[in-house]
Amino acid sequence: MQATKASVENLNLLQAGRGEIAFSLGDSVQEGWKGNKEAGFPAKLDKLRGIAAIYPNYIQVVASAESGVKTLADLKGKSLSVGAPASGTELNARAIFTAAGMSYKDLGKTEYLPFAESVELIKNRQLDATLQSAGLGVASIRDLATSLKINVVAIPAAEVAKIGAPYVSVKIPAGTYEGQTADVETAAVGNFLITHSGVSDETVYQMTKLLFSNLPKLSAAHAAAKAIDVKKALEGMPVPLHPGAERYYKEVGLIK
Repeated sequence: MQATKASVENLNLLQAGRGEIAFSLGDSVQEGWKGNKEAGFPAKLDKLRGIAAIYPNYIQVVASAESGVKTLADLKGKSLSVGAPASGTELNARAIFTAAGMSYKDLGKTEYLPFAESVELIKNRQLDATLQSAGLGVASIRDLATSLKINVVAIPAAEVAKIGAPYVSVKIPAGTYEGQTADVETAAVGNFLITHSGVSDETVYQMTKLLFSNLPKLSAAHAAAKAIDVKKALEGMPVPLHPGAERYYKEVGLIK
């Protein structure tokens, strides 16, 4: 297992045959398949193959209450951390800003920092807000909400509709974070398990089978795994399915 700078790097490693399986956000997979240079893909990643759609990443924009930031427009002139450069999270941030008719130029300061570091800066009053793309109840934001009063900033459904697939409009339920008293509209992007065409059908078949037969164990280890559902495994898959995964889905009757 290699620790990487998230989605974009994971996909480039798979294309190069340096790894067999990776997590990636749906929009990153889509851009990689197209070969979008701006998103960090030097050429079309034509070897990518899909295994399964897993849980959605919720795009969570959180500001300290004292910054006064309650809406996306309030971020103008403020400081925001958007995740590591060209990470899946940062690509999400760009998409959200474009839909809202804004850009990083509207910010007082743009920081490209990991989740935990962003939270430390907000606690030390050196940053107003952070955008994090993760499962609900992410530890870094839970930590922040217990340290100071926060505002969870809405991304309205109308803005999400402007971006379109693979983004969907969702709600962060009230009480997800301390002091969050109401549901908050935001965007979510599916996370996918991706492999490449050079991995054997048998290996991918076993990986797919292991994933869906061990869901109770996975859910016990990580809350986000509770959202993994075999019935939704093919929803929004941005690349062709690997034949090994296809074999499993035929076995369970998902593909006729």
